[in-house]
Amino acid sequence: MFAFSASNQAIRRGTPQGRYHLGVVLAAVMLASLGVIMVASSSIAIADNQNAKPFYFLYRHLAFLGLGLGLAILVARTELAKIEQHAFLLLLIALILLLLVFVPGIGMRVNGARRWINVGISGFQSVELVKLILIVYLASYLVRHRDGVQASMAEVCKPLGIAALLVGLLLLQPDFGSAALLTMITLGMVWLGGARLRNLGLLAALAMPALAWAALFEEYRLKRLKSFLDPWADPFNEGFQLTQALIAVGRGEWFGVGLGASVQKLFYLPEAHTDFILAVIAEELGFFGVLLVIALFAWLVGCGLRIGLRALERGQRFGGYCAFGVSLMLAIQALVSIGVNLGVLPTKGLTLPLISSGGSSVLMTCAAIGLLARVSYELTRAEDAAAQAVSAPEDPGESE
Repeated sequence: MFAFSASNQAIRRGTPQGRYHLGVVLAAVMLASLGVIMVASSSIAIADNQNAKPFYFLYRHLAFLGLGLGLAILVARTELAKIEQHAFLLLLIALILLLLVFVPGIGMRVNGARRWINVGISGFQSVELVKLILIVYLASYLVRHRDGVQASMAEVCKPLGIAALLVGLLLLQPDFGSAALLTMITLGMVWLGGARLRNLGLLAALAMPALAWAALFEEYRLKRLKSFLDPWADPFNEGFQLTQALIAVGRGEWFGVGLGASVQKLFYLPEAHTDFILAVIAEELGFFGVLLVIALFAWLVGCGLRIGLRALERGQRFGGYCAFGVSLMLAIQALVSIGVNLGVLPTKGLTLPLISSGGSSVLMTCAAIGLLARVSYELTRAEDAAAQAVSAPEDPGESE
């Protein structure tokens, strides 16, 4: 006999059905909901300064969240085998996207950096899609070369070489924050794929001079580092962003000054609705508001890592590595953004996933959540199939 699934396709009754992980969905929805509230609160003054409607940035954020939801559903309904099959093609697309930013008429220069592609109604930041593509490619590579990665230095160098090529293109834009993020994601996935710490440590030691040169060669990066070490030495120039963020955090104390009552967002705190939205959260919702954000990210990332581990135990290596990659991406980006807002890390142009106002970043974060949900779906489908296979001999057969 047959029943109908949610996709309106006829399936045989008793066929194993996957389920999307409830924790992933709830954590993502709660983070996105908090983001909507805080974008509304933090962007009104910015919109007024740009002679736009008060809720211009909120409506824009909601539009991209809606598009992101559609993209997440599309990814969540795509078989992982199909994604894995096109991993190399996706890598070529990533390279093309990073090159297009340098093409006159296509690439857009904003604040001295070429990071965006002109798509008509908006600019698209190539690296946001590249991050997700790199995760898919690395997952595919680790499946195909698992034994080599565990035993051979050469097999470890290959994916790191691909990442180095992408990082080099990012440094030319320049985008040091995203370059560092891609490096950390690659190292984390290769290590989780079985690479020996000795090999990774040796490669990291060899790469340290190049990373130090990249961090210190550009004058603006050196100024950021100096302002991070002592922001109060030049609080009205190089240290302005960090000092204003720290003032916002300090004003919030334990429970905040109240939703919408932030003073720092009124032209004092730069990028209050994007890079420094956590500082507004700290000011309006206090220490417990920051704890809530950290707890939600810990829940989401923890769910992702558990899904990845279960997938590897079930033999679904591609899905497991994808789950690890998405979890690492969300964790690292959230930690860096939180660290920058709290003065623990130097200023980087990384937004807080699902919370900060954005376009391409919101879209690709939603797509990453969709990929994580797809892994959980195929995992539970395989677990149900295994459970049915075990119990099948005990069940009486259906009559003709």
